Amino acid sequence: MITSRSTKLAIIGAGSVGSSLAYAALIRGSAREIALFDVRGDKARAEALDLAHGMQFLEPATVVGGDDPDLVAGADVVVITAGAQMKPGQRRLDLAATNAAIFEEMLPPLLQRAPDAVYVVVTNPCDVLAVVTQRITGLPSSRILSSGTVLDSSRLRSALATRLEIAPASVHAFIVGEHGDSEFPLWSHAAAGGTPLQGSRDADGEALSQADLDALARDVMEAGFTVMAGKGTSNFAIGLSCLRIVEAILRDEHAVLPVSSVLDDVHGISGVALSVPSVVGAAGVLRVLDTPMTPSEEGRLQQCAEVVSRTLTSL
Repeated sequence: MITSRSTKLAIIGAGSVGSSLAYAALIRGSAREIALFDVRGDKARAEALDLAHGMQFLEPATVVGGDDPDLVAGADVVVITAGAQMKPGQRRLDLAATNAAIFEEMLPPLLQRAPDAVYVVVTNPCDVLAVVTQRITGLPSSRILSSGTVLDSSRLRSALATRLEIAPASVHAFIVGEHGDSEFPLWSHAAAGGTPLQGSRDADGEALSQADLDALARDVMEAGFTVMAGKGTSNFAIGLSCLRIVEAILRDEHAVLPVSSVLDDVHGISGVALSVPSVVGAAGVLRVLDTPMTPSEEGRLQQCAEVVSRTLTSL
């Protein structure tokens, strides 16, 4: 178990992502109490009951579910997965107006009951909705973050590890920017086993060309849609990546993760939420690292900011 103190994780939305997060959190003993809240009360209660039936095999914890907002009272972390889901042919930004309206109704009662929590936005488009959440709640931007490109970065590391035939934990690489079509890899900082990735060789001795890296990045960007095309949803990996963020908060780890938060003069960008390497701990985003970028990377980050800003303006 990660801690002996009382910890509470509230998950808003008992769909495939929310329930996957709850399942992973129980298996890892991440929190003493897990609350699943959903306007579909029967669904949330059923998910909680199903999870509770397996508690004999896990670390001691309690799990509750329902449609009563009081369930989230006193939460240390509130993870929001509720909202409209993408339909075939849609992109993440297409959901902005619908989910922003849902957030306007949903957030005030949550804030009333969990005023001291760190809020983690998973609902897409998560960068846009992180800004919406900050505007609605008035909370410091440090206490509102989105899952951003944590999963995208994991997908990149997995793809690189497969190509290089090494463990994913030995690959260090970030996807940054918008969690969406304009995201991009920070190749200038990517490394495998301490060796810069650009110019590295795979297990057959073949050098990784820029074309190889670009192809990997394209596959990573479309990976979520590939999963959804095959099974109708993407839930396990996003649940695990969300749990990584939650544990960094509950443990006060000061972990460096590419979460998205509302930026304040980061590479000249302010007022929009984008993913960049950030230090995550008990108070949320403790600080955003001043990560050097090449001129090309700087330009792509500015493009990401413009994409998110245009969507916010349209709301």
